[in-house]
Amino acid sequence: MKTKAAVTALAALAQESRLAIFRTLVQVGPTGLAAGKISELTGIAPSSLSFHLKELAHAGMVDARQAGRFVIYTANFESMNALLGFLTENCCGGNPCSPVCSPACDPVTTTKEPS
Repeated sequence: MKTKAAVTALAALAQESRLAIFRTLVQVGPTGLAAGKISELTGIAPSSLSFHLKELAHAGMVDARQAGRFVIYTANFESMNALLGFLTENCCGGNPCSPVCSPACDPVTTTKEPS
């Protein structure tokens, strides 16, 4: 991925509604969702949703396909993986990386703050 494409993708994702849409489509997987269902799951009004989907599509982060009278939107996993690869390309300068899956805090020892 080139720097300009990464900046465009990051700019598209750097907005709360668009990030929610993209994350929803990632969770659904390659089957995708119709716009109405995306609106229902994210709570984004249909009038705003089309604008956000257009921005994500322009950045190459979502794809759209016609299915009868519906347009089905899917996350573009190839672009997502290219962006992740671009961001982590020179990770840790050749040194071993710390475990990426280690939790930030131990859920067993974490206590609730008093109200």
